[in-house]
Amino acid sequence: MTKADIVNEISKNTGIEKAAVLATIESFMGIVKKSLAGGENVYLRGFGSFVVKQRAEKTARNISKNTTIIIPAHNIPSFKPAQTFMDELK
Repeated sequence: MTKADIVNEISKNTGIEKAAVLATIESFMGIVKKSLAGGENVYLRGFGSFVVKQRAEKTARNISKNTTIIIPAHNIPSFKPAQTFMDELK
């Protein structure tokens, strides 16, 4: 399902015009991105959590040049579904 499909489905179910639904979804995604970039987690009860995970520094190999490189510690976004959400999928 794409973002356009989600906008169409919400618009059909609520009667709100597609432009307003799209603006709302874009705003939601912007707020989640901004929060995660600031190191703040986003919790949606009954749906799941968008969290920032810390990846440790590690050593990797460049096979073509046969050299070792160090990948520094960094943060990555992650999504953890809520237990009620997982139960609905089973």
